[in-house]
Amino acid sequence: MKLVILDRDGVINHDRDDFVKSAAEWVPIDGSLEAIALLNHAGWRVVIASNQSGIGRGFFGAAELNAMHGKLHRLLASVGGRVDAIFFCPHTADMQCECRKPKPGMYRDIAQRFDVRLEDTPVIGDSLRDLEAAEAVGAEPILVRTGKGERTLAAGGLPEHTRVCYDLMDAALYLIGKEED
Repeated sequence: MKLVILDRDGVINHDRDDFVKSAAEWVPIDGSLEAIALLNHAGWRVVIASNQSGIGRGFFGAAELNAMHGKLHRLLASVGGRVDAIFFCPHTADMQCECRKPKPGMYRDIAQRFDVRLEDTPVIGDSLRDLEAAEAVGAEPILVRTGKGERTLAAGGLPEHTRVCYDLMDAALYLIGKEED
């Protein structure tokens, strides 16, 4: 099975410093939905793994998160795409849970539920914590420059062998092209 794990905010949709708190604030990055559809049509299963500490902080609740993901599913379907699952951590950093990236618990849950090994599974994110969680499970870290990606790249300290792509479409084309080599 070809599986790719995506972060949500800053990779698929525009991120906000004050958190994406509603479906109205959830706005896709140009080309991101088409990139997911392209991956689907090339045989990839797409899973989202996203820290959503806005829930733990009381900025929004499960109903708002479900509305955001409902919008994502509807917009993806309109371009012929889909995500196979959405995993999220609702905890704040001080809760010290195992599912909040950069800890790899969410990725391990994905591996268990999909019965896959994560070694060399591509993980696409815009922050160091996405890449560190990928490195912890032997996955292939891919940084996109959208969202917080430019700041992450400028700060340095990326895991060894991190691939840097302009955006999700660039990363999708890289993955599909890599298969053809």
